[in-house]
Amino acid sequence: MKNYYLNTPIFKSNLLKKQYGLNVSYKMECFQPSGSFKIRGMDAFLKQLSYQGVTRVVASSGGNAGFSLAYIGKQMGISVKLIVPKTTCKYMIDKIELLEVDLEIHGENWNEANDYAIQISKELDLPYVPPFDHQLLWKGISSIIDECALSIKEPDRIIVSVGGGSLLCGVFEGLIRNNWRETKIVTAETKGAASFAKSYQAGKLITLDEINTIATSLGAKKVTAKALEYALKYKVETYVTDDKSAFNACRYFFNEYHTLVEPACGAALSYVINKHEEIDSKENVLVIVCGGVNMGIEKFLEYSETYNN
Repeated sequence: MKNYYLNTPIFKSNLLKKQYGLNVSYKMECFQPSGSFKIRGMDAFLKQLSYQGVTRVVASSGGNAGFSLAYIGKQMGISVKLIVPKTTCKYMIDKIELLEVDLEIHGENWNEANDYAIQISKELDLPYVPPFDHQLLWKGISSIIDECALSIKEPDRIIVSVGGGSLLCGVFEGLIRNNWRETKIVTAETKGAASFAKSYQAGKLITLDEINTIATSLGAKKVTAKALEYALKYKVETYVTDDKSAFNACRYFFNEYHTLVEPACGAALSYVINKHEEIDSKENVLVIVCGGVNMGIEKFLEYSETYNN
């Protein structure tokens, strides 16, 4: 069965080279048909279910995972019942509904929506598709590193945004498979959603009381246990920034590549800008541009005014 995701390009940042003398490359997952890396995991998950004869699934998501699932489901002829929380913006809901999904809004946050989705899947006796916490998702996402290994040498640092932890798990699995053992992983979050950084510092999983950030795609109160397990075994640096920095990095990226990504991705993009003095000019840095379609031009202009320098 064919892949429904793309082998995305790697672009070098001429702007960061000119401004700071740094060697930074971008893995452009923002160019995926669904706008984010999530499509890789959903591709792997639905293929497995398709082999088993499944024609309908239930899922929960705050945005990008659900949009990617809806996209893959439509291509494969698998219908999707998707539960999203009340915090999901109308812009994202409208995009998901274009893909003919049975969408229901439930819960004050993703955790409540997820509990409801699991309940519905049991009542309807349908497979449940999680947004980030499953081995099949990580396996699909690990293809990012497989592609990188075909075209670049092992980088000194890889910058990864962390929400629920599926991208981080996928990156770790790809590094292990390709024997990239010396790379330092930098995990990027915003202050209002830093469940991974708090867990890493504590050496155990920490559940946040609330999510308070414009980077809503990072809004998992607790990361998957596997992400922390991997992180405690390898070279990891945690990085937490604020909403303004995350958005301004989106604007910086847009000015170089004319491509709009959401603040969850901006968290990773902001690392090199904010930490440029701590990065050696001889290092090769790879940023996973995870993308995200949770921000349209109207929201971009609104944030531009809010965070105007």
